[in-house]
Amino acid sequence: MRDEPGALPGRRRLRPRTFERVRPSVPVRIQDSADVSPDAVIGEGSSVWHLAQVREGAVLGKNCIVGRGAYVGTGVVMGDSCKLQNYALVYEPAVLEDGVFVGPAVCFTNDHYPRSISPDGTLKRGDDWEAVGVTCRTGSSIGARSVCVAPVTIGRWAMVAAGSVVVTDVPDFALVAGVPARRLRWVGKAGIPLEQGEQDGLWVCPQTGQTYVEENETLREAN
Repeated sequence: MRDEPGALPGRRRLRPRTFERVRPSVPVRIQDSADVSPDAVIGEGSSVWHLAQVREGAVLGKNCIVGRGAYVGTGVVMGDSCKLQNYALVYEPAVLEDGVFVGPAVCFTNDHYPRSISPDGTLKRGDDWEAVGVTCRTGSSIGARSVCVAPVTIGRWAMVAAGSVVVTDVPDFALVAGVPARRLRWVGKAGIPLEQGEQDGLWVCPQTGQTYVEENETLREAN
C-alpha cells in the first residue's frame, strides 16, 4: 500500500472521528471531544484523549499518548512512544524524539520576547515574531509543571524535576531541578539516580547494573 501524500512512511494522514474507516493495523484512539486537525499525522496505536488539541501539520509517531486537555502546536514533531500528560502545552516548533515523557501542566515556550502589541500600539500578528523551539532528545522526562524556555535542548535520558524552569541546555543523563534548573545528579536509562562506582568517574545504576562514564561534566554509557 502506498503512503498518502504528506504522511511519513508507514503512517497515514487521519481525519478526526473518521479514523475507524482507515483500519490501521494497530487502531488509533481519538476521543470525540478532542480537536485533531485533518492535516495532522497520527501514528498507529496512538491515543488522543478528551479535550486535547492537535494542530495542523503536527506529526505524532506510533504509540503516543496525548492526555486530557493537552495541546500540540502547529508543526510539532513527536517520535514514537511519547507521552504528554494532562494539560501539557507543547508549542511549535518543538521536537520530541522517541520515548519522551512530558508531565502534567508542563509548558514549552516559543517566544524570546513576548509582547501583545508593537511599540506603535498595534496588535502583533503571527508573522511579527520568529518562533523558537524546545528539543527533547530520546528518553528524556520533564516533570510536572516545569517550564522549558526556548530555545533549549533536553539531552538523552535526562530528567527535569517537577516545578523547574529550564533556561539552558540539559546534558544527557542529567537530573536538573530548581529555578533556574541546575544539575543535581546523574540518572540512568531507568530514571534512578546513579551511584558512584569503584573508580573515579564511574557511575552505576543500582537497578540495572549499567555503568556510565563521566568525562568533562558529561556522561556516557560505558562500552
